[in-house]
Amino acid sequence: MTLRKTLSGLAVAATLIAAPALAQDAPAAAAPAVDNAFIFNTLLFLIGGFLVFWMAAGFAMLEAGLVRSKNVTMQLTKNIALFSIAAIMYWLVGYNLMYPGDGWSVAGWLGAFSLADIQGDPALEAGYATGSDFFFQLMFCATTASIVSGALAERIKLWPFLIFTTILTGLVYPIEASWQWGGGWLSEMGFSDFAGSTLVHAVGGFAALAGALILGPRIGKFTKDGRVNPIPGSNLALATLGTFVLWLGWFGFNGASQLALGTEADANAVAIIFANTNMAAAAGAVMAMILTQLVYKKVDLTMVLNGALAGLVSITAGPLDPSLFGALWIGAVGGVIVVFTVPLLDKLKIDDVVGAIPVHLVAGFWGTLAVPFYTDGTSFLTQIIGFAAIGAFVLVVSAVVWIVLKATMGLRPSAEDEINGLDRSELGMEAYPEFSNG
Repeated sequence: MTLRKTLSGLAVAATLIAAPALAQDAPAAAAPAVDNAFIFNTLLFLIGGFLVFWMAAGFAMLEAGLVRSKNVTMQLTKNIALFSIAAIMYWLVGYNLMYPGDGWSVAGWLGAFSLADIQGDPALEAGYATGSDFFFQLMFCATTASIVSGALAERIKLWPFLIFTTILTGLVYPIEASWQWGGGWLSEMGFSDFAGSTLVHAVGGFAALAGALILGPRIGKFTKDGRVNPIPGSNLALATLGTFVLWLGWFGFNGASQLALGTEADANAVAIIFANTNMAAAAGAVMAMILTQLVYKKVDLTMVLNGALAGLVSITAGPLDPSLFGALWIGAVGGVIVVFTVPLLDKLKIDDVVGAIPVHLVAGFWGTLAVPFYTDGTSFLTQIIGFAAIGAFVLVVSAVVWIVLKATMGLRPSAEDEINGLDRSELGMEAYPEFSNG
């Protein structure tokens, strides 16, 4: 037994000694090829996606600050609910409805039912992981619904709003976006909307406009003799924070819409988009500040906040091609739009609590119209036709949905509940329970 153990040990030792030599003699295995462009493109979608996700927080804070304290919890609830609904509906229906591919099979309507389905084979993808594209595009869908929430604040019940959100994110947004980003008829016609001044922002604005017209103004917003009764928000610090968060998220919104980061040219393009996006926001804020000082003899912070957002919406349709000066004047016009459109809506007796319609719809039109100034191959007529077609579709469908909801389950709470605040009547909890409601 001892001899056998000794011989066995010697054999093992000999094997171990010989192993390095055998390994050296064997041909080296080829290292797998690394597709750096695939990695960087995918990373751009993912980083852009989580930046745009923060816009959901920005909308929530902006709205929480611009509504009265008795409705803050309601706005926060709507914002987290609408994002969650959008995430499910865009997976269930929206993504493959927006990008139908070659056919309209059951899979095309209902989309991918597992993560493996949307990952696909990287060798067959267009230079990025399909899962990253799905994640990024979902954030745009949710943003559209966030716009509606603020405009209709303080006088709409929770569940009708969430049902509308389900239809908007599952059907309305994907259908109109497919006309351009899904290779549809607007794309073939030459319509251009780089990151969604029309396809996202104006669409949210049109859906909000239809809702505001059918819902009517808040109690006490307009007096019987036609005067406007200003209703201040509860927390301008939150509103300002929300604006900065939206500003930050917009770098992902516009920058990642380059859709590629695998070459030096793409990296340079993303950098230009970031710089132009920032310039437009700054110009919109400064212009609103100057105009409110001239018109009202005092700077209006809410106008300045919306001026920055209008500048961002204005540059979104074409953030790559303008110079920094071009981005400046395009964004500045957005600031002008806010200062003069907000009081115009008041004159028309349209109650928009946060200014979403001027910022997203009107500035969205301006941004879409500004594209031909710097982008070759686009025309003003084509841009107007595209905007009008999308606007008509969204306005009509949204109005029908709002009317049906009003007739079947009602949109507004009772007058007593609205006066007491939706936090108590709809949710039974308050954002600031230690303070009296205003």
